[in-house]
Amino acid sequence: MAKAIPRTGSRRNVRIGSRRNVRVGLRRNRISFRKIVRRISKGVIHVQASFHNTIVTVSDLWGRVVSWSSAGTCGFKGTRKGTPFAAETATKDAIGPVIDQGMQRAGVLIKGAGLGRDAALQVIRRSRIRFTFVQDVTPMPHNGCRPPKKKR
Repeated sequence: MAKAIPRTGSRRNVRIGSRRNVRVGLRRNRISFRKIVRRISKGVIHVQASFHNTIVTVSDLWGRVVSWSSAGTCGFKGTRKGTPFAAETATKDAIGPVIDQGMQRAGVLIKGAGLGRDAALQVIRRSRIRFTFVQDVTPMPHNGCRPPKKKR
């Protein structure tokens, strides 16, 4: 018998969402599983563009990651990971499964100062996903690091 999950305000002690696989039945000592495809209409696309790599993460409105990709996982190595073409490929790879799940609107959070910023944004614009907002969340130092001590 399955245990009931208590409803609490904290996210730490509660399992979020449903299980991904559902057991269909037994067949000659084999259990076949069927994938549950979630319908996601809105989400958030996080683009982290550094000078050496571009990481694209797609999450739903609650922050649960749906799909992700990076220039490194798409097969680019070395200095080619930081190029705009690698960012395009990573963005297409991350957005593809989400479009199949029915995402129509998404907010875009861009972080970093790499070359992949604009390329990733153009790929999202060319897809069927509409923007709800585009926001730059690059961390900026207010007062900078502490300077080194004086040379004696």
